[in-house]
Amino acid sequence: MSEKADSHSKHIVEVKGGSVVTPAGFSVSGIYSGVKRKRNDLGALYSEVPAQAAAVYTLNVVQAAPLKITKEALADEAVLQAVIINSGNANACTGEKGIADAYEMQALIAEHFDIPKDYAAVASTGIIGLEMPMDKIKAHIPNLQVGKTPTDAANFGQSLLTTDTFNKYSCFQTEINGSTVTMGGAAKGSGMIEPNMGTMLGFITTDANVHAEHLQALLKEITNKTFNCITVDGDTSTNDMVLVLANGKADNDVLTPDHPDWIRFKQLLELTCQELSKAIARDGEGATKLIEVAVSGAVSNEDAKKVAKSIVGSSLVKTAAFGKDANWGRVIAAVGYSGADVNPDTIDMAIGSIPLLKASSPLAFSEEEASAYLENDTIHIDVHLNKGEGHSKAWGCDLTYDYVRINASYRT
Repeated sequence: MSEKADSHSKHIVEVKGGSVVTPAGFSVSGIYSGVKRKRNDLGALYSEVPAQAAAVYTLNVVQAAPLKITKEALADEAVLQAVIINSGNANACTGEKGIADAYEMQALIAEHFDIPKDYAAVASTGIIGLEMPMDKIKAHIPNLQVGKTPTDAANFGQSLLTTDTFNKYSCFQTEINGSTVTMGGAAKGSGMIEPNMGTMLGFITTDANVHAEHLQALLKEITNKTFNCITVDGDTSTNDMVLVLANGKADNDVLTPDHPDWIRFKQLLELTCQELSKAIARDGEGATKLIEVAVSGAVSNEDAKKVAKSIVGSSLVKTAAFGKDANWGRVIAAVGYSGADVNPDTIDMAIGSIPLLKASSPLAFSEEEASAYLENDTIHIDVHLNKGEGHSKAWGCDLTYDYVRINASYRT
């Protein structure tokens, strides 16, 4: 992060307890429709006025029906006013019937909110290959009565979840042109996480006044530094996406890359996405620890990202973290096969504040102290390649017995 960006981030404050309904003009609902065995499985996000919209999607070439409908909705005006979300059924690999069901969900939520059909997006997550139980969806859409209370936000958050164990939110504010601009986010994601995108849904709301064209370019840039820097298990899903809606209710001057506060707005989006990304990594299926890997001294930021993701994605690194074993050999092996430009003789490494390697030579350290550090629920691994100025971070989780248990019986 540049010094200039740092100065702007000092003017951004976290809104404790904030969510997607904290920005002006947004409301949500989350209800139980019977798609899942228990807990909320149908949700809606609504803006009082049409909002400029941007989205990023999974890079899996097999993509679920809701992505097709959402992409079409954003193809012309890039304006949204509502999103319908269901969990428990991905509506993926369901043929023409799945496409028709997704179009019907779009039409029904648009009718429910009395908005143009193309102002509605659709998102689904859950089991692949099952027909959507449209009788349950249709019967419950009238019950999606949106509100702005913490209970409404909690119900909405729960409606997104599959194997997740908790709701995931973030919310930040800043001042732009004397106006308070707020950004809130909600996400789901626990397993099948290897973005470009992974199995996640992310919904970000802001009352900022910004055009969709600039919002789209910024979201793509920020996604590559946040959502695309997390991994749980190396699988990339068929469904998932991140949507940003900006409804302009803050009444600030329209933001463009030439605006003096553009960097501040960029930081606002980056912090919102980063907090959601870390929450997803922390909630990896069966996970007990968040692993954060910081890589510096690479020949480029992209190479640093390769190394960081290679480390955090290593099953051996993940199991060592679970077992509280400071086995740095697994880390340096992941550096070596990352595909980055690495000098094998210049690598420095530390776990927490404990140095392990200097110029690729092992340093004496206390195994007891290292094991005690690995008891923490957040583990930091720092790697310096001493090759250049590139830097990046990535986030993941440990690999536990429960991951196998959860995924061995996901459908049953």
